[in-house]
Amino acid sequence: MAKKKQIKHTNTEEEMNPQPVYERPYDSQVKKLTGKVAIITGGDSGIGRAVAVHFAREGAEVAILYHKEVEDAEKTAELVAAKGKSAMLVKMDVSSEKSCVQSVAKVMKQFGQLDILVNNAGIQFPQDAIENISQAQLDTTFRTNIYSMFYMVKACLPHFKRGAAIVNTASVTAYRGSDHLLDYSSTKGAIVAFTRSLALSLAEKGIRVNAVAPGPIWTPLITATFDDKEIKEFGKQTPFKRPGQPAEVAPCFVFLASEDASYMTGQVLHPNGGEVINT
Repeated sequence: MAKKKQIKHTNTEEEMNPQPVYERPYDSQVKKLTGKVAIITGGDSGIGRAVAVHFAREGAEVAILYHKEVEDAEKTAELVAAKGKSAMLVKMDVSSEKSCVQSVAKVMKQFGQLDILVNNAGIQFPQDAIENISQAQLDTTFRTNIYSMFYMVKACLPHFKRGAAIVNTASVTAYRGSDHLLDYSSTKGAIVAFTRSLALSLAEKGIRVNAVAPGPIWTPLITATFDDKEIKEFGKQTPFKRPGQPAEVAPCFVFLASEDASYMTGQVLHPNGGEVINT
């Protein structure tokens, strides 16, 4: 049986070198999410942080749901507050339906409304062979990456009105697979099917459901789970020969959450550095 890799974990934003880019220069324009309240799971770092910042600068109040990284979550809240918007921090466990229900109740108590759900929380545990994927790992990955989306949608639906939007984070691995992320890529494939099916289910209620499937993006999830060699080569397989930045992904979420995407549901956007995907 193949040996498990020894991973050097980097769990905080400050330890990453280079640090991820969460925002690029912004031109003054009409704010697309004014008056909206958004929940972002996994909003403390990575793509979730970038989405929180971009939502805030588009006028939305943001509830950041996170699991363990308190310092990262607080930093994200500071970035949101710098845009003049409220950032509510909710420490919770997306793999627990009870925790999801309680978290949504807290957001409703704080803001009194809910307009956008971003299902972004996710984990991965690279393994060289399927034999190394334990039942515990499989359960954890599926409960965090896909079960959580069912839980969050069920908790949010009673508070949504027509015009509400759900945006799920999928992955390029849902389309091309991954030899060392079997369980992770399987959940991402499930997210694509979930997005398309839920969009059909909620269309009559006027609730749009779409997804974003990023390619290799420079986030703490990468430095926490890949070894030094993999990190050095990360993103070089794309036509752009580099990993993307969270700031290059977040605008997709803004678009899908706003009225700019009013005639889109069940769709997936692909900020992946130029890889051609058959959708």
